[in-house]
Amino acid sequence: MADFTNADPAELARALAANDDYRIVKRYQKPDYYAPLPENRDSLKTGIYLDVETTGFNHEANHIIELAMVKFTFSSDGTLYTIGDEYDQLNDPGTPIPDEITRITGITDEMVEGEKFNPTEIEAFVEEASIIVAHNANFDRKFVESSFSCFTSKAWACSVSQVNWRDAGYESVKLEYLAYRQGFFYSGHRAVTDCLAGIHVLSYPVEDKPALTQLLETARRKGYRLWAANSPFESKDLLKARGYRWNGGDDGRPKAWYKDLGDDELEAEQQFLESNVYGGKRQLPVDTVNAFNRFSSRI
Repeated sequence: MADFTNADPAELARALAANDDYRIVKRYQKPDYYAPLPENRDSLKTGIYLDVETTGFNHEANHIIELAMVKFTFSSDGTLYTIGDEYDQLNDPGTPIPDEITRITGITDEMVEGEKFNPTEIEAFVEEASIIVAHNANFDRKFVESSFSCFTSKAWACSVSQVNWRDAGYESVKLEYLAYRQGFFYSGHRAVTDCLAGIHVLSYPVEDKPALTQLLETARRKGYRLWAANSPFESKDLLKARGYRWNGGDDGRPKAWYKDLGDDELEAEQQFLESNVYGGKRQLPVDTVNAFNRFSSRI
């Protein structure tokens, strides 16, 4: 039997990778850079990958217990260059952390005792960012906006919903799974580690272009939120089956079913509602959706 005790792990990995019966997954290592910085750096932008750990899933009732942000440098075409400064801070929510949250995150009451966010530090860190990216921005944006106003004026993007992972053959959009499929693993469920892994995932190609390029292209697109205001009660199952969501009206928005649509889908959806729900012409509320208000609780 061969003795591999003193063998070079990199050589063994290369040998196994050459065999179709094996797949090699390597521990994440923070790269020095993703691409050499160009001579003309005036066009470079700063992005922030953000992740929060919270006491629950309701941004109006639960609290952030950890906020992490990692800066990265990129260009408008989606070229990723470097990883920058990191911010990672625990926060005492003032109530006991549920056992299930501790099990998932590893964060205990003892760890957060006496820890508090400094809004001035957070605002200064976020100030230069052109875009904030999160893996499920629909969750993270609502939490940070409810606590810090500096996030409300920023463009946002979601590395779950704004990259065509499914069409590219990925069976799951969980960050750990995407990392595995791209050949690396990491110790997850602490916010700053998830941020670094999220940036790394965006450096890989998806459908012949970097995932970050596709993410930015999707984030720039304008969309609409169509409200099926005053729809008949008996239409609720039809609307739900068609992808509409219910809003209870206690957040200042209409008490109605709504659906988010692409720029080329609005007219056809309005016609569908007129024919199948209202039985005639109806002027319905429509909100314009873009990177600056998408995923926010403000629309």
